[in-house]
Amino acid sequence: MNASEEVPLAQPVLGPEEAAAVLEVLRSGQLSLGPRIPAFEQAFAAFVGAPHASAVSSGTAGLHLGLRAVGVQDGDEVVTSPFSFVASANAVIFERARPVFADIDPRTLNLDPQAAAAAITEKTAALLPVHIFGYPADLPAFEQMGLPIVEDACEALGARHADGTRVGARGHPASFGFYANKQLTTGEGGMVLTGDPEVKARIDSERNQGRAPDMGWLDHDRLGFNYRMTDLQAAIGSVQVGRLPQMLADRATVAGWYREAMTPLATELGLGLPCEDAGGEVRGWFVWVVQVPQSIDRDETIRALRSHGVQSKPYLPAIHLMSFYRDRYGHREGEFPVCEDIAARSVALPFFPRMRQDQVERVAGALRTVLTAR
Repeated sequence: MNASEEVPLAQPVLGPEEAAAVLEVLRSGQLSLGPRIPAFEQAFAAFVGAPHASAVSSGTAGLHLGLRAVGVQDGDEVVTSPFSFVASANAVIFERARPVFADIDPRTLNLDPQAAAAAITEKTAALLPVHIFGYPADLPAFEQMGLPIVEDACEALGARHADGTRVGARGHPASFGFYANKQLTTGEGGMVLTGDPEVKARIDSERNQGRAPDMGWLDHDRLGFNYRMTDLQAAIGSVQVGRLPQMLADRATVAGWYREAMTPLATELGLGLPCEDAGGEVRGWFVWVVQVPQSIDRDETIRALRSHGVQSKPYLPAIHLMSFYRDRYGHREGEFPVCEDIAARSVALPFFPRMRQDQVERVAGALRTVLTAR
C-alpha cells in the first residue's frame, strides 16, 4: 500500500444492494412505520436465535426501554460495569435510578460476577452486564443472582456463550447497536431481543410514544418515546443481515492477523492483547483494543501513531471518573483498580472487515516503532 495512505480506524461494508434497498423505500413513499421494520426484526431475531426483536433508534434507546421493561424506576439501583461506553450507565439514569459500578475481570474485561454480587443491596432492581469488545459476559453467573438482567450486547453481535447460545438469545432484554463501526450497521439504530412477547409488546409501544398497535394515531395509553427506526435504516439492516456471516468471518480473519502480528510485541514489550476465546466462549469481533505497558504514555502513543498514518483512540475511559459521574456521585480514583488500570492504557487500533493483511502489518510495525522509541 501507499506509505502515505492513512489506515482508518473503522470502515463499514456497504454496496449496491444497500443502495438499491434504500432507493426502493424512497420510491415507495413510506419512510417510517412501514413493512421493512418487521422484516428486519424477523431476520435479525432469526440470525441470533431469539424469539422476539424490536427495532429502535439506537442501542442506547434499547437499553433504556429494556430497563423500563424489567421494572427499573426512580430510586432503584442497577449494578453495571464502569468499563463501557457511557451509554450503558446513562440509560440507568434516564429512569432516575442509580448505576452502581463493580470492578471488571482482568482477562475478559467484563463485569466481574463476584464484584457485582458484592455490590448488590436491597435497592438493586437489575443487573446490566456489558459484553465488552464483543466477548460474552458470564451470564450463567449473573443469572444465579436472581435479579432481572438487561444485556448491553451493543458490541457483541455474533458472540456465543459456552453452551453455544448466541449472545442476545438467553431471553433477557438484550440491546444491540448499529452504529457505522459495528458488526452490522444501519448508520444509527439498534435492536432489542427478548424471549417474552409481553416485553416485545411493551417496547414496541414505548418506542412509538406509547401507542398500542390497535390504537389510533393520536391515542396513547402509556408514557412513550420517539425511539423509532426508519424504514430506510431497516432496509439497509435487512441487507446487512444477509452479509453478516461473511462480515463476521472477515472480522475474525483480521483478528487472527492481528494476533499473529502483535504476539511478539506482547512477548517482548509487554503489550496487552485481547483475551483469546476460552471454555467454549466465542467473541463477536468488534474492535481490536490493546493495553500499552504501564511505563508508556498512552496518549503520546496515540499521537505518535497518527504521525505514522495510523488512526487510533483511547478506548474506553472509566465511566466513574468522567466529570459528570464524579460530580453527581462523588466517585474518585482507586474505587475500581482493574478498570482504572485497563482504561488508562487501552488503545483501539484500526479494525474493520475489509482490512488487508498489509494494513495490519503496517499498524503492528508502527506500534513497535512507537513503543521502542519511548
